[in-house]
Amino acid sequence: MPFSLSIIIPVYNAERFITKAVESACEQPEVTEIVVIDDGSTDATQEIVNQLQDADIRIKLYHHPNKVNKGRSASRNLGIQKASGKFIAFLDADDYFLPNRFANDFKLFQENQNCDGVYNAVGFHFYRPATELELNTHQLYTVTQKVAPEALFKNLLYGKCGHFHIDGLTVKKSVFERTGLFDESLIVAEDTDIFWKMAIKSRLETGIINKPLAIRGVHEENIFVNEGLYKVYNIKMHEGIAIWCSKNQVSSAVVDDVLKWIWMLKHKQQNKLYQDIAAWARFFFSQPQLLFTMFSIKYFPVIRYRQMLFPFLYRR
Repeated sequence: MPFSLSIIIPVYNAERFITKAVESACEQPEVTEIVVIDDGSTDATQEIVNQLQDADIRIKLYHHPNKVNKGRSASRNLGIQKASGKFIAFLDADDYFLPNRFANDFKLFQENQNCDGVYNAVGFHFYRPATELELNTHQLYTVTQKVAPEALFKNLLYGKCGHFHIDGLTVKKSVFERTGLFDESLIVAEDTDIFWKMAIKSRLETGIINKPLAIRGVHEENIFVNEGLYKVYNIKMHEGIAIWCSKNQVSSAVVDDVLKWIWMLKHKQQNKLYQDIAAWARFFFSQPQLLFTMFSIKYFPVIRYRQMLFPFLYRR
């Protein structure tokens, strides 16, 4: 199988880091194309990439119409659409690959024709002083043990064996025909959304998970702490997964697992009963393919809280 590989690098105002990112991709012998999507940068990013293009014809630069800023998901989606390789890997503009990033991926794809993707460990580099907590906890971003493809989604959903980072993932481009592209409505959690869809619909194999093959750069500009936003979009992401599953012939057991997590996330919000009923109504009535199933009854708040609401029915 020819290993034509496109690297997709979305970039927004990353003049400090883009050279290292692009050059780390250029150094990988398996890479046939480097697709840089300039997401409306207002700094010197475009000029730097233009200079890099003079040194390596594999580098291609694209913009959104009118050079507007559309965010990470839209930029990655444009990169996927422009990519010509049979395989796709991603690299954030402030991150970089380590030597031999794709050697083992290539081996796994050659050995297993049914393999749709490989995930690997990603490390961290601090461009700013790191706290003691960060030094202790930010060593490897990885799945912590080899997982059978059939068990991967449930392990990711329940957080049993760690997580993915997008810099460590290589997939066949055809995977996106099954998953769709990145969800541009998600401000955060868009990468988790696509990882889970891949785990459900594709065969993803464990690669190198005990040492990093790529490095995530941590600096002042990419620290984003907004717990409220993450709580909102984490639920939206789970709801989107449930809807996507119901429309793509995914087993009812998977849908049930996702809905269970939606329920638990909302339960943690400690809403009033009428608020939970309203949320249930908005979700299920907007999705007829779920409304007319056992799930709309099973996850109706009055049913879920029946022992609390009607304790006399459960007395012995």
